Amino acid sequence: MEPARRMRGALWGLFIGDALAMPAHWFYDRENIRKVFAGGVTGFMDAPAAHPESFMSGVAYRPDSDAARRHGRSVDILHEHARFYDTGDRPASGQSSQSDSDETTRFHYHHDLKAGDNTLGAHLVRVLMRSVIRERRYDPDAFLADFVSFMTTPGTNRDAYLESYLRRWFENYSRGREPRLCAAFQRDDFSIGSLGGVIRPLVASLTAAGACQGFGVAVEHQNLTHRSEAVASALIVLVPLLHGLLKGSDPARILRTHSNHLRLPKVTGEGLREIYRQRGGPGNIPADEIWQLHNELCAESFDIEQFLAEHASDDDVCRRLSTACYSEHGLPLLLSLVGRHEFDLGESLLANANLGGDNVHRGMILGMLVGAVGGDGMDAWKAGLRDQEGIAGEIDGFVSVVAPGS
Repeated sequence: MEPARRMRGALWGLFIGDALAMPAHWFYDRENIRKVFAGGVTGFMDAPAAHPESFMSGVAYRPDSDAARRHGRSVDILHEHARFYDTGDRPASGQSSQSDSDETTRFHYHHDLKAGDNTLGAHLVRVLMRSVIRERRYDPDAFLADFVSFMTTPGTNRDAYLESYLRRWFENYSRGREPRLCAAFQRDDFSIGSLGGVIRPLVASLTAAGACQGFGVAVEHQNLTHRSEAVASALIVLVPLLHGLLKGSDPARILRTHSNHLRLPKVTGEGLREIYRQRGGPGNIPADEIWQLHNELCAESFDIEQFLAEHASDDDVCRRLSTACYSEHGLPLLLSLVGRHEFDLGESLLANANLGGDNVHRGMILGMLVGAVGGDGMDAWKAGLRDQEGIAGEIDGFVSVVAPGS
């Protein structure tokens, strides 16, 4: 299978993995997934109206509106979803506080998205691809202009949830910062180091001729929205792994080779959850303490074959690794799913969806890796995406610009 075809498969895998995981995104109690989805996620499904674990309503977005007007900048990125957010002008509707136990007032993060819909993260990948198609190359300034336009134009984004990095970026933008300098730093906001920051840079790496240059492009793109050591550390593993798969390297061998560059976090997934529970969430942990909590790693390298032999099921893996957004947990978790399910597209992406947590971002990256290998069933999964035709045109256009021999 030629590289261009593999690249198309990787990009389709990204959108399939995102849409499959969307309805169960940020369910941390997997019993809730089984209850809400009648045994679990088995295919593309609507986002349920209520989410038993959601804390979306009341999340803060506080741009400097006066400064934005002086600079002639639009910073309304919430549009019809403003009712879910605390903007300082009025209280958000929905749950009154994080202690609210009424599930009917806990709106789903992706409220009103339907089966086969993609989340905002995947749509921003489409913004990147359209930029590359138009410019015939990757241009960070062109992407940023398209990014601002997409986020500030009413009706372009149907997804209710805006990640922390987006809200921090536009708060900085409202104060007059140059667009290249609006990204928040992980050392100031630990969520900036989440796995979601890996996705667009990984796609941007495809515009380079090989893995070495691709890593440089990926880090440049990452820094536009995520100033994060954790994101860069994940990319140094994923960029050469993806590029190797696109060249047709043996999947099991190259997965083992690049996984070995990782070291697992010292704190287990169960241990991290308990610490957060005792402290009332990460916001109550001092910055230096939370930095150490997430950056203390085991001395030995990650041996994926030994790890899978010692953790007999995906549930066992999730006792060792957190399903949350943190890259140091999320990356070995998604690589474990790839290894256990032997690059099978449907099997691995459904397993990821049913693990919950930050399954959307894991699913996009996982989808790229397994999609690059190909396999059976891709066309049936593609057909389930709500905007299959639009995505197909953008994937083909992007690949025609960047793939060798296209």
